[in-house]
Amino acid sequence: MIDHQTRGDPESPLRWICKSTRTIANELRRRHHPVSHAKVAQLLHGLDYSLQSNRKTEEGRDHPDRDAQFRHINTAVKRCLAHGSPVISVDTKKKELLGNFANAGQQWRPAKQPRKVRTHDFPTPDVPRAYPYGIYDVGRNTGFVNVGTDHDTGAFAVASIRGWWRHEGRRLYPDAGKILITADGGGSNGWRLRLWKLELQTWADEIGLALSVCHFPPGTSKWNKIEHRLFSFISSNWRGEPLRDYETVVKLIAKTTTAKGLTVTCRLDRRTYPTGRTVTKDDMQGINLHRNRFHGESNYVIRPRVGKRHS
Repeated sequence: MIDHQTRGDPESPLRWICKSTRTIANELRRRHHPVSHAKVAQLLHGLDYSLQSNRKTEEGRDHPDRDAQFRHINTAVKRCLAHGSPVISVDTKKKELLGNFANAGQQWRPAKQPRKVRTHDFPTPDVPRAYPYGIYDVGRNTGFVNVGTDHDTGAFAVASIRGWWRHEGRRLYPDAGKILITADGGGSNGWRLRLWKLELQTWADEIGLALSVCHFPPGTSKWNKIEHRLFSFISSNWRGEPLRDYETVVKLIAKTTTAKGLTVTCRLDRRTYPTGRTVTKDDMQGINLHRNRFHGESNYVIRPRVGKRHS
């Protein structure tokens, strides 16, 4: 029923369906298969589909080649996985307030003994915040989360990816010739952000590897693997649990697992990442950036600069 509406190869790492779960459930009921839209969502998720609601089926119109960009990303991911190269999906999870605040969701507890939290959660500037930046290894189904305590900047995003490489990536991929990064189109890893590209160049010089980057079209970040293969399970794991301090956040993230074998490493990053850093035109001209002929603003490779490699 949904084959002709499916985008992406059946064996691809990226699949999506334009019909909403309610529409699919209604069609199934007309065919004498009574089922709820929630069950349809569960079944599609099990088939590695990314889902969208009725209201959001028209999103991403501003990008003239939205589906073509998905196909481009899918092809790049499949090619890298076939060659054994690392493919990572990256993004910043929603920032979290730390303290005795309510956390969405429910957990099993003795009857009539709910956790007591503050009635209001109107934060003042002095309330600490956690910025979980995630790296999901598509080929190995593992996650690495760097929990920042300062600001979510381009420097923080690349520092998080660098941390994954130092602690896991270089050991798992000793023969890698390049790294493919799939990222959202905005935020600290957005395609327009100069600091993101400048920091990637510095990292490429450090490790001597080419960094291939593909950005998802605006408004479609939920189709990035990290959203439904890592972040959704983290949210489920800590549902109903007040995030009182950084230690609690790190422990809950590190304990996240799934029936399909997901494991997560989590580290706390107390370094500062100042906002407002200026990246000049000269800085940008010094980046060894090669744009793809297909939407080069969203698909590009940053190669190490000759003579710039250092440990």
